[in-house]
Amino acid sequence: MSRMKPAEFFRRLREAFAAGRNRRTVLIIRLSLVCAAFVAGFILIGAKLYDMQGHDFEYYQGKVADQLTSVSSVGAKRGSIYSAGGELLAADVSTVRIFIEPQAIIDAMKDAEKSVSEAEKKVEDARAALREARLDPKAEKRSGKKKIAEAEAALESAEKKLTQAENDPKREAARLVAEGLSELCGVEYDEIIALAAKTGSRDETILEHADRDLAQRVIDYRTEKGLSGLIFTEQNSIRKYFYGSLCSHAVGFTGGEGYGLYGLEYQYNTLLSGTDGRYVIARDSLGREISYDYSNYIPPEDGCDIHTTIDIRVQSVLEEQLKRTYYETKSLEGACGIVMNVKTGAVYAMATYPDFDCNDAWTLSEEYQKKLDSEYSDKESEEYRLARAGLLEKMWSNMAVSYTYIPGSTFKTITAAIALDTGTVKLTDTYRCVASIHVEDRVVHCSNIYGHGLLTFAEGLQQSCNPWFVKVGVEIGSSTFYDYVENFGYFSKSGIDLPGEGGTVFWSREGFTKINLAMCAFGQNFKVSPIRHLASIASLANGGYLVEPYIVESVTDSTGKTVMKHEDRTVRQTVGESVASTVSKILADGVAGNGGSKNAYVAGFRVAAKTGTSEKIGEEDEDMRICSCVAFAPSDDPEIAIIIIVDAPSAFKTPYGSTVAAPYVSNALSEILPYFNISPVYTDAEQKKLSVSVPDCTGRISSDAQALIEKSGLACKVKGVGTVVSAQVPAAGTALSKDGGTVYLYLGDSAPENNIIIPDLVGMSAAAAKNLVAGRGLNLAIQGTSNYDTGSGAIVFDQQPAAGSRATAGDTVTLTFRYMNLADG
Repeated sequence: MSRMKPAEFFRRLREAFAAGRNRRTVLIIRLSLVCAAFVAGFILIGAKLYDMQGHDFEYYQGKVADQLTSVSSVGAKRGSIYSAGGELLAADVSTVRIFIEPQAIIDAMKDAEKSVSEAEKKVEDARAALREARLDPKAEKRSGKKKIAEAEAALESAEKKLTQAENDPKREAARLVAEGLSELCGVEYDEIIALAAKTGSRDETILEHADRDLAQRVIDYRTEKGLSGLIFTEQNSIRKYFYGSLCSHAVGFTGGEGYGLYGLEYQYNTLLSGTDGRYVIARDSLGREISYDYSNYIPPEDGCDIHTTIDIRVQSVLEEQLKRTYYETKSLEGACGIVMNVKTGAVYAMATYPDFDCNDAWTLSEEYQKKLDSEYSDKESEEYRLARAGLLEKMWSNMAVSYTYIPGSTFKTITAAIALDTGTVKLTDTYRCVASIHVEDRVVHCSNIYGHGLLTFAEGLQQSCNPWFVKVGVEIGSSTFYDYVENFGYFSKSGIDLPGEGGTVFWSREGFTKINLAMCAFGQNFKVSPIRHLASIASLANGGYLVEPYIVESVTDSTGKTVMKHEDRTVRQTVGESVASTVSKILADGVAGNGGSKNAYVAGFRVAAKTGTSEKIGEEDEDMRICSCVAFAPSDDPEIAIIIIVDAPSAFKTPYGSTVAAPYVSNALSEILPYFNISPVYTDAEQKKLSVSVPDCTGRISSDAQALIEKSGLACKVKGVGTVVSAQVPAAGTALSKDGGTVYLYLGDSAPENNIIIPDLVGMSAAAAKNLVAGRGLNLAIQGTSNYDTGSGAIVFDQQPAAGSRATAGDTVTLTFRYMNLADG
């Protein structure tokens, strides 16, 4: 190897030194950058910590609290709903849920069997030890005897434990649980066994809502059978509707979470619900409660109570009449009605039929279920499911508020008021109805196909003459008529404190042409809601003042303090008081006389009423009709207004409101008016028809009995020979009309004979039926219109007992009279 020259050596040394210096420089730079990065990071972290501690302290403190705490909701009690008389319509009631823990049952049975196996092994071991002790050579010695005694004691103890283990009820926990709960709760044994066998399940409900007595019996059974930890009870609550289906559409119901879904429950949900409270509990990582500054209890605020204007008695009367007209007229689409105070707007009753049970709102009523089953046979099909959902929506719908319909001739009361208030007509003005009238290129027909002939304006309203009102409407003029319709409130909702009110469907001012005016004047081709229409017509009953209807009188909190009180609201004046009074008198005179609303007559009361019939324009069943009647009474100082509407009655070839709705308005008012202490004032003709109670004559001297009967205003007939009355027909206390009522007295050995065949009277004129009943020696009781001898046309609509039944002389035949020849457009 050649030696390196000195110059080369130093050159390489300089290069190595330079390279080393460069590496150190790079290393220093790199270390500096890393340190700078660490410093910057610490600065950023410090700044963030400072920001968190200073500005966002409360936010992050809450986040920590959320991780350390658990929150349990404490439900507020939902407020109650009361009737006007203080009866509970809806309230939360305490119930008890009864449930089992299947996994605990399974574990208990396994543990019990394991205990038996272990006890059996201990017994075998003890027996073996005893045998060994006895075979021990030292058995006869003192130490041996002691050992035998100890072994015997151990065996006895082991056998006792085995007996205890074998008798442990938890060996048959599933059977005992199922047997007891099946008998107590009325749940199938096999169903409970199946629930008890669910491995891993910790909670299976046996009975969702049990009363306290049943819950206590379950607890007693659990204790008696040693089933603690397997059967449980839990306090619960349920929304209870104390009158079931009564007022169901107005009251509404709640959903599974307690939220109001319909009616008052929905409208006043916020007030009824209250505010839930909560427990805030601090827990450690194992879920154990620990002391913590944020542990807290915030009590719930119970919901407010709602006090309504609904009168239970009036509601019951209205619902009974709606049910009757629904079935007797064979309505295809339902019926609805409202009873309201005309001066304050308080709604005493509101109903739709078919109704539903608020306690079981998701089950179709019998009527709707029949309809569903008649149209769909496959209950598992999608079509069936969708149809059922649609019928539920329809069943829940409050027709009295959400339904809109063409009012028909009941609107003529409004047209009449407008005509009189504007001075367009006088009561004595006349018009000759020839069954039709031309308006531009249209021919408008009268409901009377032969025409009414010459009528005054008052008679035109009473006879519901379409051409008369077309003529009047055109003379009033479109602009003026439109202004009055608006003033009567038809272009705004009534303001009733219930959800889903339907709005009026009417022409625009620009589209209110002469022909539209002509149709509107007699109540056709536009739609209104029942509550809107009744509230507007009520202004004619109270002197011309439009009042806002309402159904909640007040709201009180959980302490009883009033937080809301209704104040009667008069919106505005519709027509002058004299005009309102005049229209009321015209309507009342028509009911009491020979008007088209005679079926709304109530003896002793002046009832102002107007009936109406309209088509179902634009709907699938256009060939069907809507029949209605609106009335208020007493007409000289009205208190009560009522409307009944029947959609698509099919029992009559040509249905009218006068025959489909008016008779049921009469029935309702005959009960409602006396209930409100409105005293009847009878005419002389009505006095003669009043019923009296038959006196008790049995055991009396014949002459005294006859004198007593005649004094009561009834006739008397005596059968047999003797001096003492042995029997009488009708029985004492029976109500008989003084107009032809006869009491039969039996003397001596004579006795009533069941030998009279009741004739078929349905369809007969009132006079013919009355004579035939009297000729058979029977008494007559009258239902329906009791002014059957006013004008012409009243016939027997129904009779009880049925034709062909046997009766005794003096028995009562109840006839329902109804005018069937009344047409209204």
